[in-house]
Amino acid sequence: MPPMSIKRIIGVTKAYATRVGSGPFPTELSDSNGEKLQQIGKEVGVTTGRRRRCGWLDLVLLKRAHVINGFTDLALTKLDVLDTFDEIKVAISYQLDGETIKSPPLAVWGRMKVDYQIFKGWQTKISGIRNYNDLPEKCRAFIEYIENYVEVPVTWIGVGEEREALIVR
Repeated sequence: MPPMSIKRIIGVTKAYATRVGSGPFPTELSDSNGEKLQQIGKEVGVTTGRRRRCGWLDLVLLKRAHVINGFTDLALTKLDVLDTFDEIKVAISYQLDGETIKSPPLAVWGRMKVDYQIFKGWQTKISGIRNYNDLPEKCRAFIEYIENYVEVPVTWIGVGEEREALIVR
């Protein structure tokens, strides 16, 4: 298949970040918020039963993935997992030795400090919603911030576990 025949490149991301195994994870939450993401998001390995490490969505990495892959659209999954959070964060840059860096080498990930954009949680169950405009305003602000930062439209939004729990824009 010639590359020009591909019309859409869909980037898929959870509304928060996870990692399996060891290694650097700048936005990892080692507190009750991380445990809450694990429990609500059912973040457990299917084969091993091992709990996945959870953290806030890293927009720096998502933007980098877009630059490399050229996404035309984003699919944002598990947005409903964030329904009960008072505060939701997304990583927007990193600090290393007092300097802001956008694309750090892997070797320094353990030394970086993360800069976050903070959102107020929407505190509303969204799993029954199927129309974008029916989402809470705070939820839409979160999605639109992601779109503006990454410069890719969020076309599909997963709002629950069921196959039908999807908003298509």
